[in-house]
Amino acid sequence: MAIYVGILGGGNISETHARAASETGGVTVAAVAGPNAEKVRRLAERYGAAAYGETEALVRHRPLDVVLIGSPSGLHAQQGIEAARQGLHVLTEKPIDVTVARANELVAACDEAGVKLGVFFQDRFTPDFVALKAAIDEGALGRPLLASARVKWWRPPEYYSQSRWRGRRELDGGGALINQGIHTVDLLLWLLGDVRRVWARAVTALHRIDVEDTMVSTLEFASGALASFEATTAAYPGYPRQVELTGTEGTVVLQQDRILRADLRTPRPDLVGSEAGANPSASSPTVSDARGHKAALEDFLRAIREGAEPRCSGREGMRSLVLVEALYRSARTEAPVPLS
Repeated sequence: MAIYVGILGGGNISETHARAASETGGVTVAAVAGPNAEKVRRLAERYGAAAYGETEALVRHRPLDVVLIGSPSGLHAQQGIEAARQGLHVLTEKPIDVTVARANELVAACDEAGVKLGVFFQDRFTPDFVALKAAIDEGALGRPLLASARVKWWRPPEYYSQSRWRGRRELDGGGALINQGIHTVDLLLWLLGDVRRVWARAVTALHRIDVEDTMVSTLEFASGALASFEATTAAYPGYPRQVELTGTEGTVVLQQDRILRADLRTPRPDLVGSEAGANPSASSPTVSDARGHKAALEDFLRAIREGAEPRCSGREGMRSLVLVEALYRSARTEAPVPLS
């Protein structure tokens, strides 16, 4: 069946959303909307879509079935609610919003309207990570013991100074944690399960912004496993994300979006270590590879067709935001914070 998609936002990630949609069979980019008229016009012309300045106008465009949200994080819930009230399915960029309270409102609005809600956490569709998730679920790692995750990225000063929303609490929700680190937070939750307590320290080490550019934290999982987690945008020139998972049956090392090593007592041929390539995300906000977003969109459309839940539904997407809020609370109070 034909699917008509609207794009909210005209920046780099909206271009990625448009590419992912245009490369998905049966999908047409029908409309684009955002406050930057020139960016919206260019994106709309590239994909033969209608151009609008306001969310309200886009969600009333017809035909339209799905809205992809790539606007500043603090607008995700508001715009998603407007779309849901018009009977449109909603697939939003991470994070689902910048507060759990507003995210809950979005989930409730989609439930009430009977539409699907999903979040772009494309790590859940990366082939190596999908294979690792299956292996962990089958017990290949044994009982999880220890994890470490490092997102030591670089963003130049103009990344913040030339943006109306990055590094600003109201629209970005925070800094290196909620913007850059949240993909890795979601990955840890997806692979290792719920977290029951956190400790965190956040500082603005380098950039002239009113939120953190560096955070160091400890996570205690419900399983009893411990993890250290670091996120920064002050690590020049930027380094590939690295995640190490250790269980009673061995250790797996992830770099960028691949398994670098899998040292298990019982080898798994489906977890073959491979050298990770360059990682543009470490030094650039531009998502040059749309395959992850395309896979997430295809899964979302499958959920619509089958009346099922997408792999990362709204409620799943909220798990990372709940953890992020707890980390920020711990950093503010300089005390451990339990997660109920």
